[in-house]
Amino acid sequence: QVQLVESGGGLVQAGGSLRLSCAASRRTFTRYAMGWFRQAPGKEREFVAAISGSGASTYYADSVEGRFTISRDNAKNTVYLQMNSLKPEDTAVYYCAADQLGYGRRRLESGYNYWGQGTQVTVSS
Repeated sequence: QVQLVESGGGLVQAGGSLRLSCAASRRTFTRYAMGWFRQAPGKEREFVAAISGSGASTYYADSVEGRFTISRDNAKNTVYLQMNSLKPEDTAVYYCAADQLGYGRRRLESGYNYWGQGTQVTVSS
């Protein structure tokens, strides 16, 4: 069982920045690809960013490319999402997910078998 705890959400004005953190409970964190997804009210959960276990490879949704950066600190069992130039359309609950089983489906919800509880990000205009 892997526990994931997100933090860092909050209210920010458009153009501002926020950094989300996701802390994992397992020492084997370095084996897991990690992803960030988000869900706005009335919308489907969508892929935001992902990172390989080593951190060598990253993946981004077109909507956040160039604005968001995913990174990880395996010594701290933590993955981060740095969000810059935030827009009102970025408002959503952001979820951290772990691919413990090695599915390798980086951009799909079905590629992850552990999920955090989510953290709210609200961007005002």
